[in-house]
Amino acid sequence: MTGTGPLLRFLLRRERRSLPWWLLGVTLLVLVQSTQSQSLYGTPEALQRLRDTIGANNAVIAMSGPTDLLVSIGGEIVFEIFAFAVVVVALMNMFLIGRHTRADEESGRAELLRSARVGRHAPLAAALLLALLADVAAGLLVFAVAAGTGLPVAGSALFGAAITAAGLVFAAAAAVAAQVFESTRAVYGTVAALLGAAFALRAAGDVGSGALSWASPIGWGQRTLPFAGDRWWPILLSLAVAVLLGAVAVALLTRRDFGAGLVATRLGRGRASAALRNPYALAWRLQRGSVAGWVAGLLLLGVAYGSIGDSIEQYVRDNPEIAQFLTGGAAEVLNAYLAVTAGMAALLAAAYGVTSVLRARAEETSGRAEVVLATPVSRATWLAGQLGVALPGTALTLVAFGFGEGLAYGMTVSDPSQVPRLVGVALAYVPAVWLIVGVTVLAFGWLPRPAAIVAWAVIAYCAVITLFADSFDLPGWSRQASPFAHTPQVPLDEAADMPLLALTLLAAALTGAGYAGLRRRDVGY
Repeated sequence: MTGTGPLLRFLLRRERRSLPWWLLGVTLLVLVQSTQSQSLYGTPEALQRLRDTIGANNAVIAMSGPTDLLVSIGGEIVFEIFAFAVVVVALMNMFLIGRHTRADEESGRAELLRSARVGRHAPLAAALLLALLADVAAGLLVFAVAAGTGLPVAGSALFGAAITAAGLVFAAAAAVAAQVFESTRAVYGTVAALLGAAFALRAAGDVGSGALSWASPIGWGQRTLPFAGDRWWPILLSLAVAVLLGAVAVALLTRRDFGAGLVATRLGRGRASAALRNPYALAWRLQRGSVAGWVAGLLLLGVAYGSIGDSIEQYVRDNPEIAQFLTGGAAEVLNAYLAVTAGMAALLAAAYGVTSVLRARAEETSGRAEVVLATPVSRATWLAGQLGVALPGTALTLVAFGFGEGLAYGMTVSDPSQVPRLVGVALAYVPAVWLIVGVTVLAFGWLPRPAAIVAWAVIAYCAVITLFADSFDLPGWSRQASPFAHTPQVPLDEAADMPLLALTLLAAALTGAGYAGLRRRDVGY
């Protein structure tokens, strides 16, 4: 463990810009949910109406959690937000561990560190300690926000502790995956699959007898029942699993070679097939797994949202206070709900577009792009190959969401025409998503080093404006900077052609400017 302390300080310095954003995201989720729930369901009568409505809706239970929590306003807040907060914290841990273990080995940074007086286990120990500090910080912020908004202190402490314990489980799981696989992408894919399985098991258990929920770290946290019984002992289960997985990661580290994994990467063909002999096919081959994952995720999200569409009107009738948060009020409840869900899907599609474009930067800094550019391939053609995946991929993810939502909603109301209708609704957000992709290309072309910071800052800004502008009562001028503010809220509004055309042309202009920047700078810097 020699050198763990200095390494930890080094990792904290490396994360000083990105980690606070993760913590801010968790804090905002809990803050907004707590204030809104207390304003909507602050009376016993309102809470009872909510309990009667949700108790008969399996789709809402699958999305949120066990109805045992709906005995107090604090429990209702945990019911609404806990699973999503754990998803954010789990992703934070996945990137922290993956970036400072397997990614450092791939880039050669770990080898440079190991040449100093650093023990074999020090990098892994420092990464796990960083994750521990991040999870404790997230738990403390959740506690502070919950208690600060008037919820009982004991339940707030348990709420924060459950978030911390769930995060530690996924940090330890990422540490194990980093020893098993040779690539960072495989580590991220494995942890993401575990997170999806945990969510699915929790959902199936909550809808059923509850037994399957005990196979999920998310379910363990919810079974602590903050504000609805305050059971501390399930946290011990999360901590025990985290310690066990951490010990497994340390044991596996001693059994593998530096830079290798326990599962060797399968060797490719000696010669490329005809389908890989141009930059477009290569970009697709490199990103096809990511595209498939995002498409599947948005499809399932659409199914989840569509499955409760038929009950939204009844839900608002039972809880009329909710109408004030929907554009159009109670008269346009369903269309307002569909517009809100499409907007959220568009944010996720934009996040995929950013990751796809930034993949070009990763190819550049790793030296792989230089190999391609050494052949008769121009910079413009190489970048076009990357965008040949990013732009159609974002549209495809939105189509998948619209198809899933239309299919699920159409089945509940016995109307097959909802499928093409809601696919069209989702496609209305493509120009706004492409505009964010264009901003990312512009940053990549002219400001390659801070391109990721610029792109994710734009995503964060659009998310805050889309989700929290009304809650925070933000001024009108701040909303106009988001491309989603200029997108018609279909199906609540008519799909006007001019705003969509203007967004598309602006996206094309930004992309062209990014091309010009790439032509004028050195590659790899």
